Amino acid sequence: MGAADVVPGVSGGTIAFITGIYERLLNAIKSVDVEALKLLSKFRWTAFWQKIDGSFLFPLLFGIGVSLVVLSNQVEYLLKEHPIPLWSFFFGLIVISAIWVAREVKRWRPATILSSLIGIGVAYSITVLSSAQTPEQFWFIFLCGMIAICAMVLPGISGSFILILLGKYVYIITALNERDFLTIGIFALGCMVGLLSFARVVSWLLNKYHDLAIALLAGFMVGSLNKVWPWKETLETMIDRHGETKPVLQKSIFPETYQNLGSEPHLVQALLFMALGVLLVIALEKLAQYLKRGQYEKA
Repeated sequence: MGAADVVPGVSGGTIAFITGIYERLLNAIKSVDVEALKLLSKFRWTAFWQKIDGSFLFPLLFGIGVSLVVLSNQVEYLLKEHPIPLWSFFFGLIVISAIWVAREVKRWRPATILSSLIGIGVAYSITVLSSAQTPEQFWFIFLCGMIAICAMVLPGISGSFILILLGKYVYIITALNERDFLTIGIFALGCMVGLLSFARVVSWLLNKYHDLAIALLAGFMVGSLNKVWPWKETLETMIDRHGETKPVLQKSIFPETYQNLGSEPHLVQALLFMALGVLLVIALEKLAQYLKRGQYEKA
């Protein structure tokens, strides 16, 4: 999940969904409430740990944190030097994930189809927005954390891409790489506040309107495919604070058009990495089913 959240266009929520831990994650986050804080204030560690499903939540959050710190440099390098294989891999991953999520809808009706179309439209609209120049004050970094984490909870909507739209993706990645703990801490605090609030909303929707919510999430995934399409034409650029040219507005184009613009499309390589993304999701699904069977047999 941490590796996915580093890449603009890919959601950690997508990874949680395809590995079968999404609803457990929402329930664990939702359990951090006033009652849990009371248990913590009374130093009732065991009760607090059980209340928040600590044996699941803390290793997961620790893994996400380690991955964000360790992989930020590698992902930054791949985005710069090998963008087509990277985007192709995530394109394949999201395509098969959307199909997998759509299978969770128990009955497709006009309402669920409409919900899915709304998800596609919202996610696609987000992908065609251009990034903005925004302030670097701590209050805005906190706000960015709140907004980005909400997107990370939703499969198909990338928290990293939301940071690009807010003009703070490079700023946060640089803070991670330079170990700017003050900026990282303020951003993480915003994430925590946003996560505790938004997870309850998503969990309520899944419990109350399961098929509509799942169809909406599947739609988000399909709509986000425009962002991870490997072949792009840059329409607008900007100079960041380090003097580097960064794309601000891009549009998806066909590989042939990409080649006509003077760049090698690496079509065979792209197809292989798309297939790798598909196979990875299938393998994760099979592994999740195997582990569930093992748990049932033990029970």
